[in-house]
Amino acid sequence: MSGKANFDHASATPVPPEVVEAMLPFFTDKFGNPQSVHSLGHEPAAAVETARTQVAALVNVRPQSVVFTASASEANNLAIRGLALGAGKKGKHVVASSIEHLSVLNPARSLRSLGFELTELPVDKYGRVDPGQLEQSLRPDTVLVSVQHASPEIGTVQDLAALSSVCRRHKVILHSDGTAAVGRMPVSIPDLGVDAYSFAAQSFYGPKGAAALYLAPGLKAAPLIEGGIQEKGRRAGTENVPAIVGMGKAAQIARAQVGEWQAHLDKLGRRLLAELPRRLEHVVMTGHPFERLPGHASVCVEFVEGEGMLLFLDDSGFAAASGSACTAKTLKASHVLLAIGLSHAVAQTSLVLTLGKDSTEEQVAEFLSVLPPIVARLRAMSPLYARLLKGEDPYAGTACDDHHHEEDN
Repeated sequence: MSGKANFDHASATPVPPEVVEAMLPFFTDKFGNPQSVHSLGHEPAAAVETARTQVAALVNVRPQSVVFTASASEANNLAIRGLALGAGKKGKHVVASSIEHLSVLNPARSLRSLGFELTELPVDKYGRVDPGQLEQSLRPDTVLVSVQHASPEIGTVQDLAALSSVCRRHKVILHSDGTAAVGRMPVSIPDLGVDAYSFAAQSFYGPKGAAALYLAPGLKAAPLIEGGIQEKGRRAGTENVPAIVGMGKAAQIARAQVGEWQAHLDKLGRRLLAELPRRLEHVVMTGHPFERLPGHASVCVEFVEGEGMLLFLDDSGFAAASGSACTAKTLKASHVLLAIGLSHAVAQTSLVLTLGKDSTEEQVAEFLSVLPPIVARLRAMSPLYARLLKGEDPYAGTACDDHHHEEDN
């Protein structure tokens, strides 16, 4: 196999030539500031609004509902802090699922310093939020709920339509982080029923540094960045015109091709999910077996550190990811994997594979042949695996023994 096979499209996707070509003039001839009154600002201003229309069309909303940001993390922060603070006197209770990205959980937790209360909803073993439990968590002073559309770590897709129905009945705003979903499957925000939705260009073959937050008409979100009139006062600062233009062009392409991408990714992802447990013993599948992102496969390969697999895979020509966050100093595992009931020790063996539109059957076949020898080599060096072979409890007394370490919220 020549070159690097990217099995980590969740972190970044390659930007195609036509997107780069659309961006280039706004670094050179069309360099003006969109807020300038003089003619140098006219084309950049028009380009930003064209991109807004293209991005809005990708998720089936009106352009004026789209706020551009620099990243999905910023969009999530604007949604959580902005909507909570924008609620005024209605209340100070926020609800978020326990497996949200930290760009949702951390700002939600930091609201406590402003007098808010946070309820972190549990999930089932597949990572799904139960609509009944969501309803039970709501209170008269609940102002915001945030549940991701799909998990980038375990691939599970939430039933947002059912969750939004609960929120509508109680007149509570529902935000969803759609970063993992947009570009892998068609997304129509009106069908989901959410009030706010975050997503990033780099998830659908656009440039880094551009993302968006959809806000339903009438929603008030206090700005995170003040001092300018950009984005109707919701996000001050000179617009990153090249990145926004690139996001618009990428959105235009994705809208036309995402159905085809979805079918291709689903086929490859299903093969990985079916073959991995056949090729390897002591593998724990993570996420929902069916309601999951196309082209996403996530497993825990017991008795092997996730980071070790990544390094050996990289040497073998594959870029992959791990949900593990355990380090020698903190001994922490992924909060997502712990939330679905895995032990610290098993959570540290995570392997996350996210394929892309240009991934091939040949790459998947080679990956399936490359991984087992890597796992065998790592297990041969593992004292935990040696204990298993002796018939002992492999995890007893280990540094990541669940009895000795609790997840720090």
